[in-house]
Amino acid sequence: MPVHVATRATALEAHAFRPAVPSVWRGALDWFRRARTAIVTRRELAAMDERMLADIGLSRSDAAREANRPFWEIEAPPRG
Repeated sequence: MPVHVATRATALEAHAFRPAVPSVWRGALDWFRRARTAIVTRRELAAMDERMLADIGLSRSDAAREANRPFWEIEAPPRG
């Protein structure tokens, strides 16, 4: 009786037959990842002290404004 040995090639061949994730789901997943990143980085920004904020060129009010934005506002607000 032949013994089947799993190889990287067979794993890749199996992957080729898996249905692709629809672009709608891929886009939604990408949005959730970006939203999660926004949540984490805004929390980190809110926790920075004055010296750290000065190092990146932000005032406490700038940091507070960014940290208090809702997670669904991912893109930077327009400057002006």
